[in-house]
Amino acid sequence: MLLLSKSANCQVGGFALASIAWVLCSISTGLPHWRVWYLNETMFTGPTTVFIGMWRVCIYHQNSKFGSARVCHGYTYDDSFIPLDVRIIQHLLLISSMLGLIGTVATIFTLRKVYAGKVQKNTTHKPFVLSAILNIIASIFVLLAVLFNYFSVIHKAGIAFPPSFHLPLYPPSQRIGIANIIASLCALMFLGSGIIFISYTSPIEKQVFPEI
Repeated sequence: MLLLSKSANCQVGGFALASIAWVLCSISTGLPHWRVWYLNETMFTGPTTVFIGMWRVCIYHQNSKFGSARVCHGYTYDDSFIPLDVRIIQHLLLISSMLGLIGTVATIFTLRKVYAGKVQKNTTHKPFVLSAILNIIASIFVLLAVLFNYFSVIHKAGIAFPPSFHLPLYPPSQRIGIANIIASLCALMFLGSGIIFISYTSPIEKQVFPEI
């Protein structure tokens, strides 16, 4: 039992990484900080900062008299103004979140078997490989989402928001938001946990029996 517990310690670390990665993936998906637009001052409002996410856009109007005012608009799959790159990122992040959740649940069941001593070569090794594959795929999908957003900002892609949003098609300047950094960290953690899981070797395989 002690041998089994020690052999699973790395997998507990992998489980912690995968859990944190899944939380970060969920957080980055809901954040409106994927792209940051900077709009010029007008006669009605001061300089405006726009935070664009995958599911909503938040507009911050700077006004020297009244401070700053925040207005957020949400959007869904049914909105026709959403560009293709945003739709792709939406799907990539949602799939990554689901894969990460399934992989985490699979890891929990496998760790329970390991610590309960119900360890066999076939039953212990395969679930960890399943978790590894799911986390590595989730890592790739999150990384693709980050790259899609990065290239959209680099190429100064615009978004045709509805007139009610009062936003231009193209901003004077834009940059990558903090959600990209969170998602990148999430991808690294998913990848790290996948590598830990896939490198697991059953203690039964490590046992050395004396020659007779």
